[in-house]
Amino acid sequence: MSRKNMIGAVLFAILAPQLLPAQQQQMTLHNVSGEAFDVPLRKALPVDAPRVRYPGFKQETLILKAGTIRREGAMPLPCDILLERDVPIKLRDGVTIYTDVFRPVNEENCPAILAWSPYGKEIGGQMLDDVPMRSGVAISATSGLEKFEGPDPAYWVAHGYAVVNPDKRGAYMSEGNLLYWGHEDALDGCDVIEWIASQKWCNGKVGMSGNSWLTVSQWFIAAEQPKHLAAIAPWEGFCDHFRESSHRGGIPMPEFPEMIAETFSSAHGMLEDQPRMIVEQPFMCSYWEDKAARLENITVPAYVVASYTNSVHTHGTFAGYRRISSEKKWLRVHDTNEWYDYYSPENVEDLRRFFDYYLKNIDNGWEQTPKVRLSVLNPGGKNIVNRVENEFPLARTKYTKLYLSAADSSLSTSLPQKETISSYQSESRQPKVTYRFRMTKPTEITGYMKLHLWVSAPDHDDMDLAIKVEKLSKDGKPFFDPTGATIAATGYMRASMRQLDTLRTTEAEPYYTYTTEQKLKPGEIVPLEIEIWPMGLMFDKDEILQLTVEAYRPAAAAIPFGSARISIPNEGYTYQPGNNVDLVTLGGNENQCADPKEVVTSPATHNAGKHCIYTGGRYDSYLYLPVIPEK
Repeated sequence: MSRKNMIGAVLFAILAPQLLPAQQQQMTLHNVSGEAFDVPLRKALPVDAPRVRYPGFKQETLILKAGTIRREGAMPLPCDILLERDVPIKLRDGVTIYTDVFRPVNEENCPAILAWSPYGKEIGGQMLDDVPMRSGVAISATSGLEKFEGPDPAYWVAHGYAVVNPDKRGAYMSEGNLLYWGHEDALDGCDVIEWIASQKWCNGKVGMSGNSWLTVSQWFIAAEQPKHLAAIAPWEGFCDHFRESSHRGGIPMPEFPEMIAETFSSAHGMLEDQPRMIVEQPFMCSYWEDKAARLENITVPAYVVASYTNSVHTHGTFAGYRRISSEKKWLRVHDTNEWYDYYSPENVEDLRRFFDYYLKNIDNGWEQTPKVRLSVLNPGGKNIVNRVENEFPLARTKYTKLYLSAADSSLSTSLPQKETISSYQSESRQPKVTYRFRMTKPTEITGYMKLHLWVSAPDHDDMDLAIKVEKLSKDGKPFFDPTGATIAATGYMRASMRQLDTLRTTEAEPYYTYTTEQKLKPGEIVPLEIEIWPMGLMFDKDEILQLTVEAYRPAAAAIPFGSARISIPNEGYTYQPGNNVDLVTLGGNENQCADPKEVVTSPATHNAGKHCIYTGGRYDSYLYLPVIPEK
């Protein structure tokens, strides 16, 4: 952040209470039981805002010719494509939304793949071009017809599929207010699935594909069991917004949702103000219950893709795979990043085998695909990729306790007899302590971890903690991924939100109620059960496992969405490479927001003064590890 932006952010944080609108606009939503609840609304960017890169509303039917391109450097189209732009779809309540449909020319009876999100039908407010090095995805890897995080129509149409890219309710020119996930948004998705199946060109089978928002949508829409939804492919996405994104460990975290909210555009409506709900509704309530997908209702075939290193999606993707009721479900865990993996040719081909089987009835042997293909990360060495397993978590897991010792900052397999205390000042520059264990033999740790930790906050009635488990080299140096981030399993916990749901908590996986506060009393020492998200790590002999316990601090969400300038043809949609055509350039502004007064900033943490961690003797603080023996 520049000095100018930093000063602006500080001034805004000071003035924000005075700038809030006197009358917050609201709308009423309903959950699956019909219960009504009000949610605040905020302004969305207008469609002509440079940041949202809207290519314009134009109802037309075009034949996009093989060999043409959407933008310079993009993959030329491998076949002719029939494009129907801005096709109206009327939802159950009379609201009209608009979609683009890409399908084979003169071919009826084809299946369709639906990509459900508010990001734009192709060019939009979020694009890989905004991400450093496009996250490893070359411009030439796709045609540019795809919506952000969605399937590439050029590939799928060439293989006999239609791709349907709607602007969901409230997005761009679609009518209504723009909703996040939940029952009512899922019903919109069901309406569109049934509309697709009714089209004369469709064979009656619809699949869903896409990453992140497009995956979260799949959990919710599939749970409503639309008649013509035949298969889903959730490619990394949370399934419980409160527990996995907005309030991990009970700590309100509006930073990432606020960054996303500022990129949305609507010509006719407003935006459900979820960042404000994060701050104003910090406990489980009807609103947040509606933002947890009813995974057990999902029965359609599912190809689920997960990773260990996504700070938003890791837990929810594994939970989605485990909890859906589908008898036909597959899990693949990759070792790169969500976008690179989604657009890698070998993975696109693998997904097509799945869709060919369930949407085209092609007997290609898909059902013999291993149910679980697992990666295990080995920083500093060679990762294990696509190891065949029967389930996740692995049935052969041997759980091991490593006990913390404040006396020498170590982890050991036996409980230290002497009681000792680690501490740090929670508001200092480095508010943390670390504990280390040197491996005595090659060891794999794959699955769910937790930290059982005895703590106190002598100067305050609460504490916000951040936990990290990582691998260090034999000489104690950290490993980094290509973006410069450490490769680590993480956990978060607000001490006052420690109440467990005893029916859903297991030895390895704490599950919290988030319905009440249990403030710390002066001098009180309490045990915390801190959930650590799934991880797969390989250690060689003498490599080091390091546990870090520190005071939580909000992280800056800094993806410059809207910054990239994208040039596309003013007419005709695609063009022959090398032709001199009239181009229009969209984008170039990552700082626009609809109304600065509505920006939601991070609330203060619950950290003040000293944090104490108790180990040894009566205080059996330990790290619970899923150790995997060799087959």
